[in-house]
Amino acid sequence: MGLIGILLGLALLIWLALRGWSVLLLAPAAALLATAFALEPLLANWTQTFMGSAAAFLAQFFPLFLLGALFGKLMDDSGCVSAIAGFMTERLGGGPLVSLAVATNVLAALTGSASGGLTIALDALGNAYMELAAGKDIEPALMHRVAVIGSGTLDSLPHNGAVVTLLALCGLTHRESYFDIVMVGIVGAIIALVAVIALGSAVGSF
Repeated sequence: MGLIGILLGLALLIWLALRGWSVLLLAPAAALLATAFALEPLLANWTQTFMGSAAAFLAQFFPLFLLGALFGKLMDDSGCVSAIAGFMTERLGGGPLVSLAVATNVLAALTGSASGGLTIALDALGNAYMELAAGKDIEPALMHRVAVIGSGTLDSLPHNGAVVTLLALCGLTHRESYFDIVMVGIVGAIIALVAVIALGSAVGSF
């Protein structure tokens, strides 16, 4: 029953999060659901297990996440992102698909976040790339695919919040396990990105 509760809580969290609900509200609700299915005391688990663990997590990692968010916002507001994106576009000239992939890769690497890099790239370059796609008869769906996959490659650098959290929860260090993360999260994603660009250039959106 406990496993069923965990799966239902996770499904509920994902479903409501995709509909715009705040994860800050959904996470405690999902935890209570899992506890109820496990037939555990709700109040004791809420106060002693969930809240204690949540407080320890925030105390340990909040400064890292805060500084990362401030760094990304500073780059966006200062115009650094637009300057970097413009420089790469000018240097690469070599195809909208390739230059878009490089742009999202670099921005995701700088921010340590796939969603952050993708958002910044599309905000700064989205209209320009839509015009390029129309001029070269590239389907917008293919451009979108390349941008999304490109943002999920170099985002997994050592300063990525998810990487830091994963290693901390597993009791491991970067030296012990980061090479495995590189092979799974970066190398595999880059291979997929190259394949999508090659096939997309040859046959269009698929």
